[in-house]
Amino acid sequence: MPTISLKRDLLFEALGQTFTDAEFADFCFDYGLELDEVTSEKIMLSKEQGEKKAEGADETVIYKIEVPANRQDLLCLEGLAMALNVFRGRRKPPRYRKNVPKARQILHVKPETSAVRPFAVAAVLRNIRFTQSSYESFIELQEKLHHNICRKRKFVAIGTHDLDTVEGPFTYEALPPEKIKFKPLNKEKEYSAVELMQLYKTDTHLKPYLSLIEDKPVYPVIYDKNRVVLSMPPIINSKSQNSQSKYYMSLLGDHSKISLGTRNVFIESTALDLHKAKIVLDTLVCMFSQYCAEPFEVEAVDVVQPDGTTVQYPLLPYRTEVISTELCNKKIGISVTTKKLCEMLEQMSLGAKAIDEGKVEVEIPPTRPDILHWCDVIEDAAIAYGYNAIQKTAPKTSTVGEQFALNKLTDLLRGEIAQAGFTEVLTFALCSRDDVAAYLNKDITNVPATHIANPKTLDFQVARTTLMPGIFKTINCNKKMPLPIQVFETSDVVFKDSQKDVGARNERHVCAVHYDKSPGFEVIHGLLDRIMQLLEIKPSDDDEGYYLRASDDPTFFAGRCAEVVALGSPIGMIGVVHPAVLENFELQMPCAALEINIEKFL
Repeated sequence: MPTISLKRDLLFEALGQTFTDAEFADFCFDYGLELDEVTSEKIMLSKEQGEKKAEGADETVIYKIEVPANRQDLLCLEGLAMALNVFRGRRKPPRYRKNVPKARQILHVKPETSAVRPFAVAAVLRNIRFTQSSYESFIELQEKLHHNICRKRKFVAIGTHDLDTVEGPFTYEALPPEKIKFKPLNKEKEYSAVELMQLYKTDTHLKPYLSLIEDKPVYPVIYDKNRVVLSMPPIINSKSQNSQSKYYMSLLGDHSKISLGTRNVFIESTALDLHKAKIVLDTLVCMFSQYCAEPFEVEAVDVVQPDGTTVQYPLLPYRTEVISTELCNKKIGISVTTKKLCEMLEQMSLGAKAIDEGKVEVEIPPTRPDILHWCDVIEDAAIAYGYNAIQKTAPKTSTVGEQFALNKLTDLLRGEIAQAGFTEVLTFALCSRDDVAAYLNKDITNVPATHIANPKTLDFQVARTTLMPGIFKTINCNKKMPLPIQVFETSDVVFKDSQKDVGARNERHVCAVHYDKSPGFEVIHGLLDRIMQLLEIKPSDDDEGYYLRASDDPTFFAGRCAEVVALGSPIGMIGVVHPAVLENFELQMPCAALEINIEKFL
């Protein structure tokens, strides 16, 4: 969970009330937050202030507050103070509006950006008035968003510019790096993007972001009407006068930097994930539109898509959910009227009105993308009611807990297979694409594997669809052990399944491998017979028993593998492993393997 650091006095000023540390900790807890730490830091004073203090510095109390990871609107002083003031009933939730002037700024997205970062959104904060504290908060929110929902700029990168120093329309392009040239501030010559990437490879500030586009054939870049480079996302985006962002700004020059005197801010976000980009843009403009001449009003920007269509950002969407008072009371364990429920939801910055007897229509503002379902609304109602205020009651029924049937069966089989002379292993649930496909003589396109969107290593690219690769790797690491090596595993595998709400399903498998100078098919077959004996399934070719049916599987030796059929349907494979598979896993001895799905027997 992210932690934000706020100056206590500024926070209390925004809340219109002072608290003791203990009181504020309790207040945070009531809202579902945690006052993680109270600390202090020395803030350097101006020359005039320094004359009043001998040390030339002022001790400022800092509150470090832990906020939920899905509440981007609480990552800055403005959002937190607004939410807490609404929660306390000191003000009504604001209504965010989009102003669509006739003369709008335009951002053209070129088709070639699809090769690197295909999406862009933009907005304008018009006639904004920054104070030193709000200006610093504006910069800090960008950094918090970059490190959280943006995943260190991988999915979204934010750029902010002084609109009065640049001229639209703007273009978002993707060009070969050698064609992107500009003269950075404090540099003697003009650099290409390639030269800049080399120049800053040893730089601690920029090095973490270079890999995001370094190997791409084209680099993203944003130009204004006069072909002046505004940003080269996601490497160089922020242009502002604060410690870290000032450094990024100096790379491109200071023509569009944000300063305390900036009155019109042009915000652009480029992204791999359009949904996240919309959330980031809406969060940023909603939090700081309160400082505009027209509070909570944001000026729209026309973003022209590569296909020629135009979308006006920000979207600032309001949507509704309908919940039942009865259901809410039942889920939380309370008893409130529909009117009281509406008041509780308004405390959480949600619009609410009774539309029918026992029904409430809830309006969800653009600052709350974390609300995905009616159960999220009920959670907010529980926070407003107060978890400590919910009475503890004894259950109306008495139940006896018991082990989950599948786990019970698994545990019983583990013991019996171990007694049959096999050693249990526990392998990784993730593996490489080659492990479940090429190494098993299969085509990855025909394997229903669930792929990891952002694998950290080549060894963990997909969720395993079979237990065999993990066991083969285990044998590889233990080849010096005395023969025969007999190992097994009883664990879950994962398959893609469009019928499931999450797009995948788990299956509990048993896999056993015999590794010796001879394949030992009879040993593996004997283990299968023992498992079926324990499950009280007799050898028979009808729907009540089990039998082996000849089959071809590229993982096994041709003519030496069979499909295991039980209770009328196939449950797995048994056979002698193909020599090419053994070679792929660097195994020198032949082996036989068995893998079956045991969920069929529940």
